[in-house]
Amino acid sequence: MRRSLAPSQLAKRKAGDGDEEEEEEEDWQPPTGRKRQKAAAETESGECYRSPFRKPLAQLTNRPHCLDSSQHEAFIRSILSKPFKVPIPNYKGPLGLRSLGVKRAGLRGPLHDPFEEGALVLYEPPVLSAHDQLKIDKDKAPVHVVVDPILSRVLRPHQREGVKFLWDCVTSRRIPGSHGCIMADEMGLGKTLQCITLMWTLLRQSPDCKPEIEKAVVVSPSSLVRNWYNEVEKWLGGRIQPLAIDGGSKEEIDRKLVGFMSQHGVRVPSPILIISYETFRLHAEVLQKGSVGLVICDEGHRLKNSENQTYQALNSLNTPRRVLISGTPIQNDLLEYFSLVHFVNSGILGTAQEFKRHFEMPILKGRDADASEAERHKGEERLKELISIVNRCLIRRTSDILSKYLPVKIEQVVCCRLTPLQTELYKNFLKQAKPVEELKEGKISVSSLSSITSLKKLCNHPALIYDKCVEEEEGFMGALGLFPSGYSTKSVEPQLSGKMLVLDYILAVTKSTSNDKVVLVSNYTQTLDLFEKLCRSRRYLYVRLDGTMSIKKRAKIVERFNSPSSPEFIFMLSSKAGGCGLNLIGANRLVMFDPDWNPANDEQAMARVWRDGQKKMCYIYRLLSTGTIEEKIFQRQTHKKALSSCVVDEEQDVERHFSLGELKELFTLNETTTSDTHDKIKCRRCVNGHQVRPPPDGSDCTSDLSQWHHCADRRGLQDSVLKAAWDAAVTFTFHHHSHEEQRGIP
Repeated sequence: MRRSLAPSQLAKRKAGDGDEEEEEEEDWQPPTGRKRQKAAAETESGECYRSPFRKPLAQLTNRPHCLDSSQHEAFIRSILSKPFKVPIPNYKGPLGLRSLGVKRAGLRGPLHDPFEEGALVLYEPPVLSAHDQLKIDKDKAPVHVVVDPILSRVLRPHQREGVKFLWDCVTSRRIPGSHGCIMADEMGLGKTLQCITLMWTLLRQSPDCKPEIEKAVVVSPSSLVRNWYNEVEKWLGGRIQPLAIDGGSKEEIDRKLVGFMSQHGVRVPSPILIISYETFRLHAEVLQKGSVGLVICDEGHRLKNSENQTYQALNSLNTPRRVLISGTPIQNDLLEYFSLVHFVNSGILGTAQEFKRHFEMPILKGRDADASEAERHKGEERLKELISIVNRCLIRRTSDILSKYLPVKIEQVVCCRLTPLQTELYKNFLKQAKPVEELKEGKISVSSLSSITSLKKLCNHPALIYDKCVEEEEGFMGALGLFPSGYSTKSVEPQLSGKMLVLDYILAVTKSTSNDKVVLVSNYTQTLDLFEKLCRSRRYLYVRLDGTMSIKKRAKIVERFNSPSSPEFIFMLSSKAGGCGLNLIGANRLVMFDPDWNPANDEQAMARVWRDGQKKMCYIYRLLSTGTIEEKIFQRQTHKKALSSCVVDEEQDVERHFSLGELKELFTLNETTTSDTHDKIKCRRCVNGHQVRPPPDGSDCTSDLSQWHHCADRRGLQDSVLKAAWDAAVTFTFHHHSHEEQRGIP
């Protein structure tokens, strides 16, 4: 039987087993400290309660073993050779090895991996031999410049090419000593995204392994300031905090600008300033006190006049790197084009006088329909020379690229006959005003300009000149009796205007046969007033954007209209106030109600719907009054666009459309034609007023007017809306071009 080892039991057995217990007691070790005193007391009393089977603990010493220095160093190295490992399976994130203020050890490296799949490399260091690698200073070795993957993943091929071009220009790699360029892509190709990518790259990296610039300034029209801010937030996702100034008191704006200009260092809190042209001009003195790494001018064709204050204020900004964004760099003449190139790269085309003598005059003489063969040859040579110089700092891609990503767009020029009332008013005005005598050498006086405006308004609707008829102003004396009895401007009467009649049909058919939305564009707020009356009478829901609307409110109504759940059917737009930069992809039909002298304004306005994000086939209707001044304006646009095509798009086959003498015939009315412009281009597709495909002479599609690819009658209409309008009122013919061919649609 097992015996208990409890102290009380051991004490009881001690008397009987004295001899054996004494032998075991001799093996015990004396306790220490208090335990020793307790043990001594137990010994004196003759009683001990300790287990004889407990062994004492061995005493340990804290003295280390004696090691020589080599053994110690080897021991420490073995400990440090095992790096810290995050205890998470398959963890590949940063290990946090870099301490604050401690320089990173080892060779310098790029900010992003240049060998990653899909990486956009803007700069690649030269390949060095093994001998050169031994001699090079490791702290000065150049590194790759790689676009941030968050941006390179969303860039399309043409945008990647554009970013590379922009970076090469602003870093003086394309033109030594020059740091500017012009981004002249057509509308909708993503110029904003390309410039944001450029700014982000320059603010974060360079071949020297440090930021290329500290700060950047974006100058844009006031309506686009908020749009730029939103785009930066969208693509960079809060990685940067831009400073957008679109209003406020003078003191408040000055305080913000002083704070922006005083920022310095590697990590500037707000490195991007977004400001409107008007605000920049008024506060230029503050911005001119310091230096800026990069300036980007959106809608840069505003700088076409080197004499205006905005141009001079921007030109005096202390920055070598300048990027000018303009989808329409040539709008009126080559001298304006020179101003843009001179702004970004001063001196590459000489002075303004030298440019006019060497380039502008020979090129324009060669483009005139009455030019001699020698003048044409000289003009072509100077044009080639100009293109070779400018192409080093200008990149231009047309909207044909978008056909790969966007739905088909059909652009149609609709020639609407005048109503009998419009015809009588028009002829009465031409008899009385007689402004032809005031046109000398293509120059237009103030009175002539007023007459042109009156005729353009008459083409829109007689209601727009009714007050002048009441007051019997020049050209409208006795015209009041031509109006129907009881006529009032309080209500719109579409049947009194050929274009308004066609518009009424287009809107009615669109509303009843589809869920499409429509954008109505005009140069006159009075015409927008007529649109409002028409919408109220037809009970169409609409929104309106003109110059009276604040910038913040514009962004809200655009966002609401683009929402699929928005009930608004029509978006009324003033081309002067909102034709640039707006994204109206909620609509897929756009009506350009009246033409502008400047083709850029019309092109900008018509590009509002055919943009990134559009999912539907787009229809663009350009309404012109047949045989009137509107067709003359359109012909003048054609001349300007042909010049732009030669210089910017490098199209060699653009015909010499109209002589300058023909463009002076503004104040005439051709009542017998279906389209005065169509008659002038001598279209080879049409026989007896009907389209023939191919042309009867077997030649290719007419190039007399490059933008008009097709001419058609009722049988050739592809748009069901226009077919219905045609059947309702045979008052117009039309010509159109489209982006169908790129999509394989016959």
